[in-house]
Amino acid sequence: MTARRADRAGRALAQGLALALALAVVSPACAAEADPANDYPTEARADYVFACMAANGQTREALHKCACSQDVLATILPYDKYVEAETVLSMRQGVGLTANVFRNAARFDDVVADLRRAQAEAEIRCF
Repeated sequence: MTARRADRAGRALAQGLALALALAVVSPACAAEADPANDYPTEARADYVFACMAANGQTREALHKCACSQDVLATILPYDKYVEAETVLSMRQGVGLTANVFRNAARFDDVVADLRRAQAEAEIRCF
């Protein structure tokens, strides 16, 4: 290979890598904006699937059903509402005055009910 041809090949490779990197950086943000169901971070999705699999068996079938369930949940309930409901459920497990506030406020009941409805729909569709 001549020096000129090697130089062109090197530049083409560098340009291709730069384009691939640019697409990798831009694409996830664009996908999340285009699809509201993609607003759940990967860590939250994985956490949901792991917990679901712990409750439903550590099988390949459970993985498929739990991943489906999380996808359905994400289409029904925005991530910020999911976090709010999970926080309320976590706080209700505590003891003392703070836990009682989360147990006895109707506003928090509505937040948890929204999550439960979304989970029920996901279970119907996926299990």
